[in-house]
Parts: sequence; structure tokens; C-alpha cells
Amino acid sequence: MQELQGSSDPRRYLDPKVLAKISRLELKARLIVEGFICGLHRSPYHGLSVEFAEHREYVPGDDIRHIDWKVFGRSDRYYIKQYEEETNLKAYILLDASESMAYPYAGARRSGEDARISKFEYGTYVAAALAYLILNQRDAVGLAMFDDKVRNFVQPSSSPSQLTTVLSTLQKGSLVEKTQVGGLLHEFADRIKRKGLIVLISDLFDDVEKIENGLKHLRYKEHELLVFHLLDHEELTFPFQRMTLFEGLEGVEDLVADPRALRKGYLEELNQYLESVRRVCHENQVDYVQLDTQEKLHVALTSFLAKRAGAQKT
Repeated sequence: MQELQGSSDPRRYLDPKVLAKISRLELKARLIVEGFICGLHRSPYHGLSVEFAEHREYVPGDDIRHIDWKVFGRSDRYYIKQYEEETNLKAYILLDASESMAYPYAGARRSGEDARISKFEYGTYVAAALAYLILNQRDAVGLAMFDDKVRNFVQPSSSPSQLTTVLSTLQKGSLVEKTQVGGLLHEFADRIKRKGLIVLISDLFDDVEKIENGLKHLRYKEHELLVFHLLDHEELTFPFQRMTLFEGLEGVEDLVADPRALRKGYLEELNQYLESVRRVCHENQVDYVQLDTQEKLHVALTSFLAKRAGAQKT
């Protein structure tokens, strides 16, 4: 099992450049909050409404004043009462931790100024920055890491300790199994009962039709969807010149080939695939962002969030 390398401090995922750029921008849900002003909190005070919404399991850092002691007496477990103002937005970050997200492998990465990170590492930075932003708005955020099934799951919470929980979980990716993005989206559509914000971070190595069906299922449940499509710069440009061994991922066989003979056909297929993904997202009202892992993350996220905030004002 391939373990993540690097510092054991989970806060390494909080790039100060990213946080400084995006902290002024609010990630507001356009579709999921009822009322005249979509995406805004109805009240900054949590737990004061008389309208009870639901229970969730207690996590360290929660205010013990909201523990339902009657439920504890029946179940011997701690549950928190949530009220309408407290449940305006629940965000779920779904991070792909399949084998293809490990590209480029540590042994193939360059050093010095040309140093590169894997798609998964880049995805953890995206997830960490968005979790920080959502929690800074006093909304609840959860995390799921998946390949062909969910491997690690953190229930949504807005508690002060949630960021540490999310960042610690981001270090647990194994990156050895195949991807099943479409099936995972169906699973979450059935699992999540209240409409919320779903953020998918993946290289989308799955059949486009299966992905579309999963997105449609979530949209049918009235969730708002953001898709961050991560691709390595080499996957986008295919710069190889010499006879190359292309290592298969997720069950695909290795291939030795002259890349110059493959480049035109590869790029044509890639562009058709990317256009299909964009079309599927557009037709289903899903925000789609393609990210090149060579691009500076604070630039990419700031541009997207500013565009999103501008669209909400129109």
C-alpha cells in the first residue's frame, strides 16, 4: 500500500498563499438555501431557533449545551440537536484517492525548480483550502475519500475542531485501487438526506455516461455540485518525444510506444473527452473547473471563486 510522503503535520495542507487569496471570498450555495436571498445565512446565531431540524453525532469541540440527553439515555451515545439556522449549508468534499491520482509517481518526479506534485496531493490542497473557507463562514463541512468505494468519511460539522479532523484524514489516502466515480456519486445521493453542497475533486477516470448518471442523481436530490477536474500537465500536453514505457494504471496494461506516433490521436481523444465532461456538467447545472496541477492553486481558486461570486450577484 502506497503511503503519502512528507511532513506528519496535517496543517501542511494549508498553503498561506491560497488561504490569503480566498479568505475574502465566500463560497455561497446558489441553489440549496430557501428564501429570497440564496446562499446567505438567515441568522448568525446557531441553536436559537425553536424549529428543530435534526440530530447529528457529537464530535469533540461541540457545545455540550446542545446534547440531547434523552437520546443519550436511550442509546448511550451523544447526539447534538441542530436547528434550522444551523443547517443552512452542509458541504461534502469528495476526494478521489484511486491509483490514477498518484500520477506522477514519486520516483518519476523532477527535482529543483521543476519539482511536481501528484494529482492527489494537489487535490488535498484544494480540499483543505475549501474546508477552511467553508468553516470560516460558519457552515458545516465533511470529507469523503474514495476509489471504488468510500474509504474514509468525516461527518459534516461546523465545530472548531473540524478543520483538524479533515486535515488529518487527508493523510490517509492509499492510492492503490480503481476509480468508480459514477457509482460513488449514486452512493452519496442515497446517503445524504438533506440537500447540500457536493464538491467532487477527481481526475474523472471513469465512463462519462456513468459520471453523468451519478451527477443527475445528485441534482435530482437538489444538491448543488462543484466539480474540480484535476489533470497533470503531461496528461494535457503529451510532451514525450523518445520511445517510452507508459505504465498502466487501474488495471490497464503497460505499453511501450513511440509517443510521436500517438500524440495527435491522443490529444484528439482527450479533447473529445474533456468536451463531453464539460457538456455533461453544463447541461446538469454543475459548476465545472478544470485544473492543471502545474498551475498555481491560489490563482486558480481565486479566479473561480471570484467568477462564482460575480455570477451570484446577477
